[in-house]
Amino acid sequence: MPSLNFILPHWLYWAGLVVFPLLAMALARRTRPAEKTYSVWLGWLILLTGGILGLHRFYMKNLWGLLFLPVFACILYANAQERTAREAYSNAANTVRVAERTIDREEPRLDSARAEIGDLRAEMAGIEVGSFAEKSAARRLKRAEDRIVTAEDRIATSKAELITATPIAEQRAEERAFWGQAARYAFYTLLAAIVLDAVLMPMLVAAAKVRLAANPPPVHVVAMGDDEVDMGAGADADAAKVTKGWTGWIDRLSLYAGEFVSYWAVIAVFVYYYEVIARYVFNSPTNWAHESMYLMFGMQYLISGSYAMLSESHVRVDVFYATFSDRKKAIVDLSTSVFFFIFAGTLFYTGWIFAMDSIAVPTGNAGLSEWARGQAGFGEALGRLGSDIADSSIRFGEISFNEWEVALWPMKFMMVAGGALLLLQGVSKVAQDVRVLGRGA
Repeated sequence: MPSLNFILPHWLYWAGLVVFPLLAMALARRTRPAEKTYSVWLGWLILLTGGILGLHRFYMKNLWGLLFLPVFACILYANAQERTAREAYSNAANTVRVAERTIDREEPRLDSARAEIGDLRAEMAGIEVGSFAEKSAARRLKRAEDRIVTAEDRIATSKAELITATPIAEQRAEERAFWGQAARYAFYTLLAAIVLDAVLMPMLVAAAKVRLAANPPPVHVVAMGDDEVDMGAGADADAAKVTKGWTGWIDRLSLYAGEFVSYWAVIAVFVYYYEVIARYVFNSPTNWAHESMYLMFGMQYLISGSYAMLSESHVRVDVFYATFSDRKKAIVDLSTSVFFFIFAGTLFYTGWIFAMDSIAVPTGNAGLSEWARGQAGFGEALGRLGSDIADSSIRFGEISFNEWEVALWPMKFMMVAGGALLLLQGVSKVAQDVRVLGRGA
């Protein structure tokens, strides 16, 4: 199988975290067609991401997509057999190498010990019996004999291992080559089918539209009572929590922040899908997929805190609280808000310290790092930012210990952003509680 050597560039990672949610939010707000139809562009997108499974055919309800599945299964099976053969070959080849090195090392020692033992026996013949010299020569003779026995045992064992491991290594090498070639041919078959379908996509979509027009899906009409709400008409339970007045902009900021980072979960689907395909189809596991995603989810957790507070999604024990009136709830919330502000303020302050320490780590000569260490002014650092980003040799402050070496300061600045959003949302909640008490509800 051909290998995948793609490493996600740092700039593409951070740009994707910003651009993709914006596009997704715009697409989510676009007007949907009244009737279902098929799109060539969507077909190409599915072909690009899931064509190896025939998903583009299933999208158009074309059963020819079933032909992709057994070929893909063959790739997975062949790769699994190739990995098994590769592991067995590696073990056998290592045994052969160790045995050959042992024989090469022990044979000269054996010859030397045999030559030495003859000299020692001749020497003992001329030494006075019972003397100190005789005892010393006897000890040296015993050591030489032990070396001979040890060397002979090691050589015999190594030769036996060579006899056993050499044919295994040869057999596993042949199996590895066979299964690797089988996976390669199966992949090229799928690749040819994908390229063909990419060319035929407009015709496939046109045929799917004809089938859809001939057999339109049934329309389900749901009769609604006077007290029912059509959530599909644009009403949004989370948006309904946005208050009026000056606190509304804070609530909307929390709402949009939560919606923004929620689309990062879609990015994770694509990244882990790529990792699975790269690992099990191309035998090329990545060194960046897992790290990029757990950093992303950490930032998502920090940013979505204010949204969870707005939508009352945080876990809490409200056995007694749930039965209170709005006025009593407001009193309880105001009396316990001090603990919230201690937490949110600590998160904001310590996050700022961590973020500044992160960019002050001297791992590069970027202007931003120099500014954090007090070696350059903010204006100078800002002016150099564009050229610093374009220079791939520059690292901005603290980087990860993984081979991917992504900068960690943006994630740590999300602690600052998350703390600021929580503080703002806390202010909004306090203002709402004060309103409730002011109305005397």
